[in-house]
Amino acid sequence: MKIVTVEQMRQLEQRADVAGVSYAQMMEAAGRAVADAIVARWSVRDQNMLVLVGPGNNGGDGLVAARHLHDMGAQVTLYLWKRKTEGDFNFAQTQARGIKTLRAEGDENFSQLRAALDGSTISVDALLGTGANRPIEGTLKEILVLVNPQIPNPKSHPPPSIIAVDLPSGLNADTGTLDPATVSADLTVTFAFPKVGFYKFPAADALGEWVIADIGIPPEFADSIALNLATQIEIAKLLPTRPRTGHKGTFGKAMIVAGSSYYTGAPYLSAAAAARVGTGLVTLATTSEVQHIVAASLHEATFVPLPDAAGAIASNATRVLLDGLKDYDALLIGPGLGRARGTQQFIYRLLDAHEQSPAFARTVIDADALNILSEQREWWRTLPPNCVLTPHVGEFARLSGLDSKAITDNRETCAREHSQQWNQIVLFKGAFTLIAEPSGQVTLLPFANPALATAGSGDVLSGILVGLMAQGLSPRDAAIVGGYLHGSAGELARDDIGDAGVIASDLLPRIPRALRAIKQMG
Repeated sequence: MKIVTVEQMRQLEQRADVAGVSYAQMMEAAGRAVADAIVARWSVRDQNMLVLVGPGNNGGDGLVAARHLHDMGAQVTLYLWKRKTEGDFNFAQTQARGIKTLRAEGDENFSQLRAALDGSTISVDALLGTGANRPIEGTLKEILVLVNPQIPNPKSHPPPSIIAVDLPSGLNADTGTLDPATVSADLTVTFAFPKVGFYKFPAADALGEWVIADIGIPPEFADSIALNLATQIEIAKLLPTRPRTGHKGTFGKAMIVAGSSYYTGAPYLSAAAAARVGTGLVTLATTSEVQHIVAASLHEATFVPLPDAAGAIASNATRVLLDGLKDYDALLIGPGLGRARGTQQFIYRLLDAHEQSPAFARTVIDADALNILSEQREWWRTLPPNCVLTPHVGEFARLSGLDSKAITDNRETCAREHSQQWNQIVLFKGAFTLIAEPSGQVTLLPFANPALATAGSGDVLSGILVGLMAQGLSPRDAAIVGGYLHGSAGELARDDIGDAGVIASDLLPRIPRALRAIKQMG
């Protein structure tokens, strides 16, 4: 599934029209999809519905939806704003059915609009489409103020549900900004592809439930677009297989380098997550102190004790780890390491020796390992290609040297350009996590969940990633599948517990549940 800009959507529609899928056909499909989405969620027969119709194609979609809703038994009223109706086939179809029509022009004090709203259970916003980007003013602003269910109307109890055609009027489909007059939707029916702005705030909070409707544009027309949306069906196809004849060697061996006396929880969370995602053997390379603490809670892991100094991994631990890495399939470096001088030297020496073990071909670098790397000039030259780097915005700023706000304002561009510069897979954590590849492709994960904003959540993610790599997934596939699994487990935790109070260990038992749910889609 591709995610498109306004201009890309315009080009796709134009190409479809040239290929024989006319604008009239696309409009018919769009309007019918809106009506079908409403019928699937609300009672329609004999219900009063108000369709707000603007001047462009978005208004045309609304007219088609109004016709279908009428034919399904709804009592539909049209309210036209700046709509020229002469020669308008879809408007003529509504009039042939006797659908009541009101016009903003001549509606003194909006008395007709107020009356129509008062009796409606559904209001359909088909006023402005994706191409609108000017401030909403004048009559249109007054219409939207009256329609907004957040503004009390003593004669409307309860206020009508708002259905947005393609997007709520005033939402910028590229930037995700909202005009102050924008009315948030209860349901948004968008067409062909999701829009870039849907995954930015505040727009993401204004869409309500939203669905993507097929309007006849061949999906392959969008193949050249570089921004992708991860979907559950696609993730199911990428999951590692689980043959009935398998044994622990079949399902891979993961080595995790983590922990210090200050951070004993991180190695536990990463190792437990790697086990929960189905890894055959999980081994934790850490200090003796951390080993004793983790072993008391995680009985399934094995250990490689590393030399330590003052509670952190010592500089002379490199050879011990390299010897222990024999026969391992994947490597995670970073959770809870701290930034002691000896640990920094250990990391630099370890990465300099990456050609000595095949496990480095599937490496995750997380947390303090990223911070340690950021202190070196051109640090990426020390890494094998296609590691999975897992920065949040602060770590990204340290790695790139960019300002945090500049990164936040241009997440997709920053992730793509630096993935290419560094020749690494960049899993840029946050609301709507991005996975960027050196090829220029970027995949967006459809999760924005405050329940995951808790210490240790990233450690769980890194453990999932190394576990999937150990089972044979490529770094790119592991990053996408692992990020999606982590997000799905977070949604299960939020649904079970709430959006506050979830702790990282709550995610662990929900990883297998998320796996099972995704497999059922395959």
